[in-house]
Amino acid sequence: MGPDGDLVETRLARGCRCFGVRREGELAGYGWLSTGSEWIGELELEIKPGAGEAYIWNCFTLSNHRRRGVLRALLAGIRARAQAEGRKRVWIGSVAIPAERAFGPSGFNPALAMTAVKIAGLHWLQVRPADGADPALVSAAHEVIATNPGWHLRRSRRRRH
Repeated sequence: MGPDGDLVETRLARGCRCFGVRREGELAGYGWLSTGSEWIGELELEIKPGAGEAYIWNCFTLSNHRRRGVLRALLAGIRARAQAEGRKRVWIGSVAIPAERAFGPSGFNPALAMTAVKIAGLHWLQVRPADGADPALVSAAHEVIATNPGWHLRRSRRRRH
């Protein structure tokens, strides 16, 4: 897990779970599932899933397995497991990355669209409803990340989790 490898024990101790995808006998990708609060590093926000909810984060596909559906399979698998365990909603977040194309086919509906910019020690975050998003889903998303629509500016905070 690269530079985050030293955080695995801490994550497991607080109840996070790690899931992996194997291809051709080797690890192809992994991702984490949490039911408690987690820091979203790219957005510099904390997400607090509600009762019966979970959050998928820190997903990664190893380079020699990219563009082969690993992320799509990983997300669908984690989501299915969480739902089988009674989770009524599973959140995932990202910032305009190509891998977002795997979200829809894995069963996710966009709620919010965000743009994050770091300049001179400041973090600017724009939060807006995703195109065509269900208003109830948008409202729930604002609640779990405790933010409102619009631009937010604050001092940048790096946090390892």
